[in-house]
Amino acid sequence: MLISRRTLTTGLLALPALTSSLKAQTNSDIDIAIIGAGAAGLGAAHHARELGLTARIFEARSRVGGRVHTDMSLGAPFEAGAFYIHWAERNPWRTIAKSLDVEAVDDGNLWGGFDVFRDGKPLPPEERWQRRGVFGRIITALENETGDLSFADAAKKVAPDQPQAGQGLTLLSLGEEAHRISLRDYQQLDGGEDDVIPSGYGALLQRYAEGLDIQRETPVSAIDWSGSGVSITTTRGVIRARAVILTVSIGVLQAGGIRFTPELPLPVNEAINGLGMGALTKLAMRFEGTNFGLTPWTQYFDAGRAGDLINFEFWPFGQPLVVAHFGGDFARKIAASGQVDAVRTIHDRLAAILGTEASKAFRGGSLAGWSTDPYALGAYSHARPGHAGARAALEAPIGNRIWLAGEANAGAGSMTAGGATLAGMRAVDGIKAAL
Repeated sequence: MLISRRTLTTGLLALPALTSSLKAQTNSDIDIAIIGAGAAGLGAAHHARELGLTARIFEARSRVGGRVHTDMSLGAPFEAGAFYIHWAERNPWRTIAKSLDVEAVDDGNLWGGFDVFRDGKPLPPEERWQRRGVFGRIITALENETGDLSFADAAKKVAPDQPQAGQGLTLLSLGEEAHRISLRDYQQLDGGEDDVIPSGYGALLQRYAEGLDIQRETPVSAIDWSGSGVSITTTRGVIRARAVILTVSIGVLQAGGIRFTPELPLPVNEAINGLGMGALTKLAMRFEGTNFGLTPWTQYFDAGRAGDLINFEFWPFGQPLVVAHFGGDFARKIAASGQVDAVRTIHDRLAAILGTEASKAFRGGSLAGWSTDPYALGAYSHARPGHAGARAALEAPIGNRIWLAGEANAGAGSMTAGGATLAGMRAVDGIKAAL
């Protein structure tokens, strides 16, 4: 990460007291309905089983994992979503991987050098050193900034003559334009060691889901919490539960993907709207017959333009793939164009660097466009400037019947699959106490 992550210090927002008790619910089908089979949902389901509660997961997709997905569409695996097991020394996925005998390795060995290009040509050394100096000054200043400013405004205070510097800090790490992201929110996040899963982070979640009660291809359209429990409307009918854990993305909630009766309390809606969804996007390309003279994990940055920075990562885990990473409005535009046009555009940007050999060796591409995925509508969350307390406000239960859980309200672990998993487990503990 670019900035040291710190422990979350903001408190919970007090919600209106609602006195309905889960103990009064006697006609439920299950104890807990879990909406979404991503990291939070899977963690919640396992923890519910440990505590003796009945839980069923309702998943809109045909697969589990949510935004943690190992894509095999090119005949070689790549992580279309989450890649790192952040702060691995206390991340539950390191423990889960060990329990399933799945190898996790330190990310410190994933290094093959890098270079920076503009219009297909390497940047002059003097310009590279100048950029590095500017970034260094900005990072130091951002660590000490105390206001809830945007990354862009904070960067301008240090380098007013380098307006693109803030963009460079956020597009490839958070997937969003610098002026839309609260620096204070980012400062509150945790840090530590990072692990990676050579066999696939998404594949690990698939293993972890085995044996759980999961209804795939079952979107939820409405949640009625007007009674003593909750009624969940799905494409397979209505399910009654004593409580619900809602793990869908902030993007889906903002788009009204689920109807609530009664409406969610105003403080909850305000907190939801205080967050945004970044558009960190990946596009993998398969090449055969050459490695372009580059070792695994080499990174080429196409940094010619401020708004469309691309990072090309070569041969991850020795696979015949180059994975392009890009974010912000450029990523949204690319994803909205569809896979065919997106692959053509990103391939052409790489070919401008590598030459005609790239086109001859190219065998196909796959787009992971989370901003256009109807069940995600973004990659992961960030607080908007001035709304650094929004995450904490979403940790409290709603009417003692609805618990929100995911990467958006995972405290210091937000923006990560590990944090989402801990949020799901925390929600189960809350329900157990209420029962």
